[in-house]
Amino acid sequence: MKKILGLLYLVVISVLVEIGEAEAKSFLINCGANGSVNVDGRKWVGDLEPHTNLTVSSGIEASSSTFNGDSIYAPLYKTARIFSDTLNYTVEVVPGNYFLRLHFPLLSFQDYDVNQSFFAVEANGLKLLSEFSVPGEISVKSSHLKSSQSNSSSNVLIKEYHLRVDTNIFLIEFTPSKGSFGFVSAIEIVLVLDNLFAGLVNKVGGNGANSYLNFSKYGFETMYRLNIGGSEIKPTEDDLQRMWGVDSGYMLMADAGIEIKNKSNVTYASANDTLMAPLLVYETARAMSNTQVLEKRFNMSWKFEVDPDFDYLIRLHFCELEFDKANQRIFRIYINNRTAVDHFDVFVRAGGMNKAYHEDYYDVVSPKTNTLWIQMGPDTSVVASETDAFLNGLEIFKLSQNGNLVHIEQNSHTRGKKSSRSLMLWAGIGAGIAIISALFVFIFCLCKSRQSKPGDAKSISPVWRPLFLHGSVLNSTSNAKGSLGTHNQIGPVASTRVGWRLTLTEIKAATNNFDDSLVIGVGGFGKVYKGEIDDGILVAIKRAHPQSEQGLREFETEIDMLSRLRHRHLVSMIGFCEEQNEMILVYEYMANGTLRSHLFGGDLPPLSWKQRLEACIGAARGLHYLHTGSERGIIHRDVKTTNILLDENFVAKMADFGLSKTGPALEHTHVSTAVKGSFGYLDPEYFRRQQLTEKSDVYSFGVVLFEVVCARAVINPSLPKDQINLAEWAMRWQQQRSLETIVDPHLKGKYSPESLEKYAEIAEKCLGDDGKSRPTMGEVLWHLEYVLQIHEAWLHANAADACSSSPVSRALQGKEAEELQEAKSLDEETGLAIKSKDTVESSSVGTSESNAVVGVEEFSQLVNPCVR
Repeated sequence: MKKILGLLYLVVISVLVEIGEAEAKSFLINCGANGSVNVDGRKWVGDLEPHTNLTVSSGIEASSSTFNGDSIYAPLYKTARIFSDTLNYTVEVVPGNYFLRLHFPLLSFQDYDVNQSFFAVEANGLKLLSEFSVPGEISVKSSHLKSSQSNSSSNVLIKEYHLRVDTNIFLIEFTPSKGSFGFVSAIEIVLVLDNLFAGLVNKVGGNGANSYLNFSKYGFETMYRLNIGGSEIKPTEDDLQRMWGVDSGYMLMADAGIEIKNKSNVTYASANDTLMAPLLVYETARAMSNTQVLEKRFNMSWKFEVDPDFDYLIRLHFCELEFDKANQRIFRIYINNRTAVDHFDVFVRAGGMNKAYHEDYYDVVSPKTNTLWIQMGPDTSVVASETDAFLNGLEIFKLSQNGNLVHIEQNSHTRGKKSSRSLMLWAGIGAGIAIISALFVFIFCLCKSRQSKPGDAKSISPVWRPLFLHGSVLNSTSNAKGSLGTHNQIGPVASTRVGWRLTLTEIKAATNNFDDSLVIGVGGFGKVYKGEIDDGILVAIKRAHPQSEQGLREFETEIDMLSRLRHRHLVSMIGFCEEQNEMILVYEYMANGTLRSHLFGGDLPPLSWKQRLEACIGAARGLHYLHTGSERGIIHRDVKTTNILLDENFVAKMADFGLSKTGPALEHTHVSTAVKGSFGYLDPEYFRRQQLTEKSDVYSFGVVLFEVVCARAVINPSLPKDQINLAEWAMRWQQQRSLETIVDPHLKGKYSPESLEKYAEIAEKCLGDDGKSRPTMGEVLWHLEYVLQIHEAWLHANAADACSSSPVSRALQGKEAEELQEAKSLDEETGLAIKSKDTVESSSVGTSESNAVVGVEEFSQLVNPCVR
């Protein structure tokens, strides 16, 4: 026991000695000050004090009392060094790895306007900043989210870098732009005794000789450092004085993960990892939550703004806080839409529960994108107790390129920030140029359109640029029952809601080179083809026409929405293709096409009243999920019968999310946006005010309800004037309580009059002039389910009457017999059972779709209603 205590004593002493040596070999500079100050438990020396290991080449000292932030570094921000010529800080150090932090508070000086400050920074030849503006950078970050390297105050910016110093000189060179000046308030040069960035690191999706990277020769810029699922960690709580921000603001859907905590018994998996992150990071985590989608196959997703055309190191911190055995939680990690690792079991990799552990990956960000996605999702290809994932901490570092960490276009955001006057001036000039340019483009296009002849192939020129998707997250996993070739694969079949990037070659093979005989639909976006991929999986392939009215924004919106929406009554996206100026979306195949095609205008057999009600209920469930399945909800904005598709079992699913919009924030009642949608279905209130709400979808759905029961187009110019608009025509009949007069003739005598009455009432309420008076989609769904129960009870009663009359009548004729036979089960696609109105409950999102279960005796009567 004494030996063990002795060893522990030596370990503690050695750690304290190392920390003391690190502090002694680090250097903390209070710029523009003539004395030292103690801040965050460390001593910061003024750069005006006499030093043997620090020299300052130029600049003037300035003091300011304007900083009003709540940063722990506030005492350092009372002074600054201002320079209008090159300023050098030269520090004598020991060779090693260092963190360099530059503190730039937003200050005001008597004779200097910080809005006119632009400068560059180098450290030992590594270019860190160029044409840098502190107000501009703070403004850009504030327009997104506060960087993890920002203080809790929005009035200060701390830039952090990591670099290797091989000499005894650490030279920091500040260079103002021509005619401008620069300033800095504090500088940290922190020696890192532990090698934080050592060895080879795996490239995401890489294989072969180029799949590893040795970081020892690179400089780093810290882009993000987050304590996932926990609170902010201050520099005083980290041995390397790092700040760890919170992650919720970066999540695609904040409610996709729940916070978990365990503040006891957490230790490092390796003694070499004690400086990777403080234990506070590992004591909290964010684990996947049940968002009540039908299948628990969604991901936690974080989105980050980064500089394009750089390599990035992604460091993930893990500590299993809940399970004490292997194979209890296995998941996948995705980085920028690609699988970084699968079959990931933290317990196995870390060596047990409560063991702090980290993984490093690097990825290349395209010159055409400025976002980086991190995702965690369940790995359902293996058997585990929990089909979820979790994460404790996250760091993202930008790697230098040829001694450069500067993004050339970074100041497109800052130059316009010089002053409010110059901003307004340039905005006015830009607006004028834009208007003139638009006018010339319009005239040019008008002339070209007049010169072009119909059918002339030369008159059709592709207008789409290649799409580099940075916002399309493939939030899905699947049951891995086989391989699907060489795709960036997340799963194999449509039924599991998968998504991947397909090549144009694969698309052409699936459609027989876009054979017109495979066209199953044509819309504003382009043609839709029936296709077959891999092992006979049927898909619908929507190919954008180069001159389609829908564009890049709608294409990206569709991918973004379908990638994060998972519900039985929403059409699933299989994948997409964006090669060679093509924009192609691939969906699960819906065998029975659009709801509209079964109502009128074709030779398909008419749907029964029960089938129509079930289709409306399915669509309502999909819309209800959109409106309530996330914090702010999603507004579809193009609800119509051509966007309600039917699968082989006539289960209805909402489709086409290209116009969808995220709902208003909690403090707002609407989203102000240009009017978009389909004529005849548009909410008049939205049209008048350009204020979009969920009730706009409700109005469109009300039009759908009348279209379903009347089986006619919503706008038909060939009809008499008072009948052209279906909504207005149907509402006049409904207000007279005579809607049965215009009901589809195919339904005559085949529906419960009471069910039609209740159905018409809810349709009427949906078309209320005032959006506030319209019901929610949840209320619409409740009433439609009740309407279906009334109709099924009517069928049941009619069947019983038929059974008591004669053998011939017991046979039941037509659709009623088919519908009665269908009633022998709870109907897995709708989850409905016959029950009284008092037991009906509003269908909740996702899995809460099944209603009360019919008893055994009642079920036997449904199967054979003549047996009493």
